[in-house]
Amino acid sequence: MTPLYTAVKRFDAADDDWPSYIAWSGLCQLRELVSLDSMLCPTWFRTLTEDDWRYNVKADFKLELFFDLDHVLARVAAAVRVNVLAVLEEPAEDEVRAFVDPRFRFRGFDLVEPRTGTSALVNSGGFPRAFSGAELSEHGLIVDLARAFEVRDRLRAEYRDDPHSGCACWAIWLLGD
Repeated sequence: MTPLYTAVKRFDAADDDWPSYIAWSGLCQLRELVSLDSMLCPTWFRTLTEDDWRYNVKADFKLELFFDLDHVLARVAAAVRVNVLAVLEEPAEDEVRAFVDPRFRFRGFDLVEPRTGTSALVNSGGFPRAFSGAELSEHGLIVDLARAFEVRDRLRAEYRDDPHSGCACWAIWLLGD
């Protein structure tokens, strides 16, 4: 599987909303949130250009994901407080190991509900029968793929009526840092 690329708003202590988010979430271990969550780390590609349509994924809820890293980098060249991410949806362990671009650093796995773009890990108030917030890394992610799939499956089993339980697992790498 080929990674996809996107750019999202950076969310960390430099953001005015950071203290209230940490107080609400209880995730005191966070240094920076690296997520595909559409509210906390909204896409930088709010309005797609004609050129974007040449490179993006043409599927529901994936229009802000791109096949071409150079295109993403060119579009965000003048942006500030933006994170460029490489991502894989529902990856296998060998696919995660196979992505070796030295410009990117692996950060972990997010569990995101596709229709709302909400991360079940960091923007849902918690799911104690599936995971503990203390398990999340300093980036708000699960660092082990097997555990990410276990949490995804427990969310589906334990919270089947919650709209955030139908999430997909995404591997995330951050450009730079």
